[in-house]
Amino acid sequence: MAQRTPQRGEIWFFKPPTDPPGKNPRPVLVVSTDAVTRNPRANTILIVPLTGSIEREMPTHIPLAPGETGLAHPSAVKAEEITTVRKESLLESKFPLRTLSNTKICEIADAVRVAMGCPRKA
Repeated sequence: MAQRTPQRGEIWFFKPPTDPPGKNPRPVLVVSTDAVTRNPRANTILIVPLTGSIEREMPTHIPLAPGETGLAHPSAVKAEEITTVRKESLLESKFPLRTLSNTKICEIADAVRVAMGCPRKA
């Protein structure tokens, strides 16, 4: 059975090749446009990782409540770690998760700009 195609705003899981063996896959947010995610010739998509370590406020971290994500605990998007991965390296969640809005994804894009040393758009 073929894997479902990730869509913009969805939370999937990813195991970075740099993680030690035995570490669980991490939640990530798909931020590529659906034109890219649905394109069968596009093998890669943009993702940003989520973290549960949200003790201190960072200008490149966007907090997310469990009600926004469907995850059990509060989390934050780490916009400074935006990366490109192969579609087939993503793992679908075993339980239903929510899809983040375009407004929230654009807020994350502003945080990526900050991570690059560019001012937020007004």
